[in-house]
Amino acid sequence: MLQRYGVTAGRRPRDTGRGRDLAARAALFVVRTLRTEGHGIVVDPVRQLMRRGLSGLVLAFVAAFGVIFFHALAQHPTGETVVRLTGGVQADLPLWLALLRTPVSLYVPALDLPVWAGITQLFVAFALAELTLGRRRTLFLSYATTLAGTLTVRVMIAIGPGRWGLGLPPETAHVLDTGPSAAVVGLFTYLSVVRRAPVVFLLTGGSMVAESVIKPNLAGREHLIAVAAAIVLALVHERGRPRLRPRLPRRLRRTASAARTGRAVGAGPEPVLRRAEGTRPAPASGADQVPGRGAAGTPTN
Repeated sequence: MLQRYGVTAGRRPRDTGRGRDLAARAALFVVRTLRTEGHGIVVDPVRQLMRRGLSGLVLAFVAAFGVIFFHALAQHPTGETVVRLTGGVQADLPLWLALLRTPVSLYVPALDLPVWAGITQLFVAFALAELTLGRRRTLFLSYATTLAGTLTVRVMIAIGPGRWGLGLPPETAHVLDTGPSAAVVGLFTYLSVVRRAPVVFLLTGGSMVAESVIKPNLAGREHLIAVAAAIVLALVHERGRPRLRPRLPRRLRRTASAARTGRAVGAGPEPVLRRAEGTRPAPASGADQVPGRGAAGTPTN
């Protein structure tokens, strides 16, 4: 009985130490992940901003001021009509008209959401994307993710409700799309995949899944479509990126070259042995002598 209690008592410190070891490893993993993620998501863009200045935030300022302008314009009845006719996208519109309004819809905020919170998210997303990915790719991603949601909703409405949980009722065609929020979600998702940022990915994709489960609506569907489109584009970009060999510093290149040739780094050129002027070549050996002649070239008897 005492031996059993002794063995049990002896195991408790070991189990406690193992649990502490696992907790320490988990904490170290979290710290390293957050440090790496913060460096890729925050530190690098800040360095680009310090190097490029405010010229690296052109798209962010344009997007923010565009949303502010259309929001102020929609506060009046006539302005609301103008905003709807220029940037309102619905599934019941002809496809050519929806494609024509989609670029403007990136600046038309949803009227039922707080505009200033949306402007802050929009500015941060476009700023990080422009500083990290460049201006052209940021524009392409924002338009592609928004357009993916617009076109996929049409397919869901064509499928109809009650089919694999993907279809939507016909009355959904009269609801306006999400506006710039789909582009914001797509940019954050793309950055999290390219920069290996799992925390940002969980915050972005997880919040969209929770939104779709808690409040299933058209905006939640379009957000999920934007997340999926951004993941596909990021994986395609990572797969097509050429894997270049790292360029070594000059000192290391000289060391590697010297290792291949067998010479020491910094050694001078190999000495060249030259024959002194006025000397004659050594006489040929017996095997190389011409028959019938001596070493000095005189005939022999």
